Amino acid sequence: MSAENLYLKENVQVEPLIDQWYAWSHLLPPATAARNTTERHMKIMNSYLTAPQIHAAAVKNPKMLGGPFIDYEGQRTDEIKALRDRTQRDRAHTFDLSKALAEVDQLLQTKAKGYSLQPLYAEVPELLKGYVELVYDLNNHPTFKLLEPLLYSSEYYDRSAQSLMLSLISGDDRPFVLSTPRLESEDLLHLHLPFDHEAVDELFRLKTQPKPFSDIKDSLHINGNGKHDALLRSLLTPTPPRSYEPYTGEGVRWRYFGHACILVETGGTSIMMDPVLSYTYDSGISRYTYEDLPDSIDYVLITHNHQDHILFETLLQIRHKVGCIVVPRNTGGFLQDPSLELTLKNCGFKNVISLDQMQEIPIKNGRIMGLPFLGEHSDLNIGTKLAYAVKAGPHSLLFAADSCNIEPRLYKHLHRDLGDVDALFVGMECDGAPLTWLYGPLLTQKIERSMDESRRLAGSNYEQAMSIVEEFGCKEVFVYAMGQEPWLNYVMSVKYTDVSRPITESNKLIETCRQRGLQAERLFGEKEILLP
Repeated sequence: MSAENLYLKENVQVEPLIDQWYAWSHLLPPATAARNTTERHMKIMNSYLTAPQIHAAAVKNPKMLGGPFIDYEGQRTDEIKALRDRTQRDRAHTFDLSKALAEVDQLLQTKAKGYSLQPLYAEVPELLKGYVELVYDLNNHPTFKLLEPLLYSSEYYDRSAQSLMLSLISGDDRPFVLSTPRLESEDLLHLHLPFDHEAVDELFRLKTQPKPFSDIKDSLHINGNGKHDALLRSLLTPTPPRSYEPYTGEGVRWRYFGHACILVETGGTSIMMDPVLSYTYDSGISRYTYEDLPDSIDYVLITHNHQDHILFETLLQIRHKVGCIVVPRNTGGFLQDPSLELTLKNCGFKNVISLDQMQEIPIKNGRIMGLPFLGEHSDLNIGTKLAYAVKAGPHSLLFAADSCNIEPRLYKHLHRDLGDVDALFVGMECDGAPLTWLYGPLLTQKIERSMDESRRLAGSNYEQAMSIVEEFGCKEVFVYAMGQEPWLNYVMSVKYTDVSRPITESNKLIETCRQRGLQAERLFGEKEILLP
């Protein structure tokens, strides 16, 4: 009698971790990881150990959403202390790297006065020598550039810190990923596998390609532990997933999966924007999930390097079926702007394409073109950002991501080269978080509160978005849900009301467009459109 073939259940939540913190994109590059470890994680853990009840109260306060508060109800302090102490012990070199980054920045701010930087190389912290280049801009403002590939091949990139935590999910609530580490639990299966391990792809192939239990156990390197065996079995099922029906029409089909994630299928080519996918479970909200993906995805397009647009939890699960992953090109080496190409390749993604502004990728009866966009990055020098124009037969789609139309002439220039656009997809989080919310750990000098508040991670408001609509002669306008889908609370931590500015501004855009005879709506949950 043959062994029973088993699939991975569709409601198995898989959180990628680095030293038990959720693996978002700044925890992978060695330099940004070092700064986040010392300036975010350690500070949060120390604060929790000092006043756990303050954290417990803060996470229940809607005004504190997304704040630096651990969500364990003031409990599990012994485990948090153990994690803190273990981090200090095992990542001493990471602490040293973080300190050295601050020191080289301070060196430049105090001693680089427009004269040759060559003498200052002797004063660069020892562990950074050979890993940084000292530079000026054209106005003699000094900074440093990291030689990122060398850092990935050094001790500062430690694959042993990476792991996967598996559990069954039945609801939308999860602790916010930037503030709450993931602790061990009896109902969690913790697989200590680096992200580039072949077993990771084998695990996620089980969603559609079953195997006997013994083969699964062997591929995941699970030893003869009865508890682990039982946990693993609870995540598996003999029931196959529902079958996917590929689009075979002659036109274009696009499907909205939530937030900024859209799957475009045309002429046998599939293109997915910013994959952020939900698991399959009863939530009361109709949504597309992993079960609604084709067997292969030709192109995955990443717009920018924020945790709600490049989600490793999703990317690792679909890696085995992705032909190429396209990212904005960046070789600047600036601390605040790590290379996505290097990050992905060092995590096991093989087919990564770096696309520059106005470069294109040909597809059957069309093309994918990378476009510049402004805003959303608090005025930091960030090169890792692209909007995308997809041309498929007679149809043209513009994915403007979180573009903030600060300078309308940019879109006049783009319209000159692209022509009119049929459908626009745009985010309108015009009241975004301040600079320090995301980039604070990278700053080596304290910023004034008024400056911080003025520099927002913000998308377009009504006037700015309407200007894009008018410039491109759009016939259809779709606003992303902007984090309102509850299954994204753990990465977005945003709850708007009817009077929140992003809602009122997007409502105004939708109303104006409809008055002009255009199709317009704010997307939520799922949406399918067929274009002939």
